[in-house]
Amino acid sequence: MTLQQLKYAIMIANCGSINIAAKKLFITQPSLSSAIRELETEINTTIFQRTNRGISVTIQGAEFLGYAREVVEQTELLERRYFDAKPSVKHFSVSTQHYAFAVNAFVDLIKQYVNDEYEFSLRETKTYEIIDDVKNLRSELGILYLNEFNRKILNKLFKENKLQFTKLFIARPHVFISKNNPLSQKEKVTMEDLENYPYLYFEQGEYNSFHFSEEILSTLSHKKNIKVSDRATLFNLLIGLEGYTISTGILSSDLNGHDIIAVPLQVDEEIIIGWISHKDITLSKLANRYIEALKNNVNNLL
Repeated sequence: MTLQQLKYAIMIANCGSINIAAKKLFITQPSLSSAIRELETEINTTIFQRTNRGISVTIQGAEFLGYAREVVEQTELLERRYFDAKPSVKHFSVSTQHYAFAVNAFVDLIKQYVNDEYEFSLRETKTYEIIDDVKNLRSELGILYLNEFNRKILNKLFKENKLQFTKLFIARPHVFISKNNPLSQKEKVTMEDLENYPYLYFEQGEYNSFHFSEEILSTLSHKKNIKVSDRATLFNLLIGLEGYTISTGILSSDLNGHDIIAVPLQVDEEIIIGWISHKDITLSKLANRYIEALKNNVNNLL
């Protein structure tokens, strides 16, 4: 087993593809595949499961990669301390539902490394893909919510994939609407108040179960439905069509401006926002600093 092989395996996990990893490492795909096969043979462990859709990290592979990351990080510290080596490129990735505070925290993290080389990734995506990204170590952290409705199904997925959920905060449901929406003058709104307004929600692609919905009360029917895939589009439609969406109530004027407001929704529900991580992986310093940035942003916006 060599340090280079460990770095190869980590890069493949980060990229989720042997082909993409080979390009980033400036080696051929067959050479990289051969190096990983030799490593797997030597340690008698299958690190990556090959499928028609690409690769995924096995349970044993996740445990191995956790140790590999620690070895590589400690080696880099030694090289910088005793050989005056150039600092390595910093890698960090997070997958998240569409939350402004997650973006703000990401900005705050990057500002800490403005003079360093880095390759960071922020992926606002679908619920199932967040779970899959963390399971396969494409992301160290995934940010999503639990509530009474989806908790049983998502906790089952977490357990099957050796993931753990850590609570960040609990929110009461709100609706996001335009400040010019007639409902903006109300202290609280009910589902009956919203009946004739367009309902906007994030599409979940192939895994379009109610339990994966990014919005609570996903089983309720609505007269007018608009499915979107990104936050900017959703906010534009909130303004242009006097629509609404259901979320945490936490808005960032820095990112979203002052045209969208949050109004409490009169329902007996709560939204538990948190992050998922892999049980077999010790979180990196970057991941822990991002978590601190998350906490600071949430405390400032609550």
